Amino acid sequence: MIVDDEPDNVHLVATVLENEGYEIISAYSGRSALDMLESEDALPDLILLDIMMPELDGWGVYRSIRGNKETKDIPVVMLTAKSQSIDKMIGLHVIGADGYITKPFGYRELVDGVKKHLDG
Repeated sequence: MIVDDEPDNVHLVATVLENEGYEIISAYSGRSALDMLESEDALPDLILLDIMMPELDGWGVYRSIRGNKETKDIPVVMLTAKSQSIDKMIGLHVIGADGYITKPFGYRELVDGVKKHLDG
């Protein structure tokens, strides 16, 4: 699942990952992502989550995912323009995200980051 309020970002990430054989679910807001997770019969294996979104930001979405017994074990990788070291430290060590990829990212960086979390 890709969650980002910028359609161009969603399209780019989806194209890269579909070329690698992954099936993609796209959500264009934090609220729509949570609604989709509640209504999906099959949950995603991984969530790529933007931080800076209007209304419900990535941190709020992350807390909701972790607070739900059905979704709490899905790996969440932050995919964000917040690239300062302090942002990454907060995301990984304070908040507890499973991964952190900064925009702009390279093709290989994205694919390797996804594979790392799907392969365990």
